[in-house]
Amino acid sequence: MTKTKPIPLSIPDLRGREAEYLAQCVEDNWVSSAGPFVSEFEIRMAALTGRRRAVATVNGTAAIHLALLGAGIEPGDRVIVPDWTFAASTNAIYHAGAEPFLVDVTHDSWTLDADLVADTLRAKDHRVKAIIAVHALGLPADIDAIREAANGLPIIEDAAGAIGAHYKGKHVGKGGAFATFSFNGNKTVTAGGGGMVVCDDEDAAIKIRHLSTQARVGERYTHDQVGFNYRMTNLNAAVGLAQLERLDEMVTAKRAIASRYDTAISNRADLAAMPRPEWAESSCWLYSVMTATPEDGASLIKAMKNEHIEAREFWRSLADQAPFSQAPKLLSGVSASLTGRIISLPSSSHLSEDDRSRVIDVIKNWRGNDMGSAP
Repeated sequence: MTKTKPIPLSIPDLRGREAEYLAQCVEDNWVSSAGPFVSEFEIRMAALTGRRRAVATVNGTAAIHLALLGAGIEPGDRVIVPDWTFAASTNAIYHAGAEPFLVDVTHDSWTLDADLVADTLRAKDHRVKAIIAVHALGLPADIDAIREAANGLPIIEDAAGAIGAHYKGKHVGKGGAFATFSFNGNKTVTAGGGGMVVCDDEDAAIKIRHLSTQARVGERYTHDQVGFNYRMTNLNAAVGLAQLERLDEMVTAKRAIASRYDTAISNRADLAAMPRPEWAESSCWLYSVMTATPEDGASLIKAMKNEHIEAREFWRSLADQAPFSQAPKLLSGVSASLTGRIISLPSSSHLSEDDRSRVIDVIKNWRGNDMGSAP
C-alpha cells in the first residue's frame, strides 16, 4: 500500500537559476561574504523597494538589529512593537540594549494598531524612540496611519514575510525610515538564510554596513567600535538572486492558492479568511485561517495531520511569555484573542492542484465546534 505523500507547509521553490549561480560561486572560488552576488542582490532589493541603499545580512533578525542601530537606538531606549509578532522582532530590540513596548494589533488587519500607538505616545514616555511595524503573513500594516501617530519617531518596517506585497500601490519597504526582509527557508524568496536592510539615509547605510562587518577599519585588524559578524555569504546571495528573478511568478502562484482557499471557506461559519484591508495587496506568503476557538485551531491541525498535511498555529501573544512578560505594554485584547486561532495552511508557490484539492477536502470534512456565527 502506497503511503500518502506528505504536503509540507511552505518549502523553497527552486526551479530557477539557483544551481547555475551556485556553480558559478564554486567555479569562481568565491563563497564568502564579499562575492559579486551579494552586491547584485543588494542592488536588486534596493530597486524593488525604491530605496537608495540595501545592506545584505546573515538573517532577518540581524537586519532588524542593525536597522535599530541605524535609527540611533541606544541602551535604555524603548521601541514600540506589535504584541502579535514573531519573537525575532522583539529579540532584536533586546539585542540593541533597548526594551520593547508591546502594543496590540487590530482585528481588521492583524497588524499594529495606530490608535494605540498614538495613545502610547500621548502618555509622554520619553524613552520610546522608534516603532517597528510588522507586516503580518505578507499583509502590509497601515504605514501612513502609523506614521501619523508616530509624531516623528522613526518607523522600521519588519517585512520579513512580505516581499512581493504592496501598500497603496507601492512595494512594501518604502514607508518607514528603514525596512527589513528575511530570506529564511520558508519565505517566498529564500536564500537558505539571510536578510536585508533597505533605507534612503546614506550615513545610516554606511553605519549599518560597517557594524555588520565587525566594525573593521581598513585592511588591518583595526576596529573602531564593537561590531557584528552579520554578513551574507555569496552562496546565500546566489540563491536569493535566482529566487528574486522569479518573484512575480511565485507571488502570483501564492495569490492563486489564497483565492482557492478563500473560495473553500467563503460560506463557513466556523472559519474566517485573512483580513483584506483596502490599503494592502498581500503577497499571500503564508495563507492562514481564523478558527472560532483555540480548541478548534488544534482540531483543524490534527485533521490535517491525519491526512499527512502540515498545518501550523501561527504567532502567539508575546505579553504572557516569560522573556517578554515584564515589558511595558498597551493591549486591547486582540492579540490574545488571535492566539491559538490563526492556523497556517500549505502555501508553497509550487503547490500542485492535486495537493490544493487535498487540503480543501480536509477543510470541507472538518467542522468546528462553533457553528453559530463566523469567528
